[in-house]
Amino acid sequence: QVQLVESGGGLVQTGGSLRLSCAASVRTGTIRRMGWFRQAPGKEREFVAVVTFEDGNAWYGDSMKDRFTISRDNAYNTVYLQMNVLKPEDTAVYYCAAGVRARGGYDYWGQGTQVTVSS
Repeated sequence: QVQLVESGGGLVQTGGSLRLSCAASVRTGTIRRMGWFRQAPGKEREFVAVVTFEDGNAWYGDSMKDRFTISRDNAYNTVYLQMNVLKPEDTAVYYCAAGVRARGGYDYWGQGTQVTVSS
């Protein structure tokens, strides 16, 4: 059973930064992509960012691409999300996801980590 362990959430003021981490307990070379999603109270889950493990290509949600940076460490099956210039609307539970299949999608999800941005 693959487990995703997230860390790095917390409380930060507007304009501050946080770095989220997510480590997958899986054999090296299995992960094809890892991404982050978020869900705010009363809202649907929203795509944040994804990175492919083979070539490091990254994609972002429209409201994050200029402030967030996703990166990965293949050797440790770990993905990071550096979040800068945080805004109150970034407040949400952030979920890590991992995909192992070539056709895309995500097969495993983390438990989520709370990010709260105070105004």
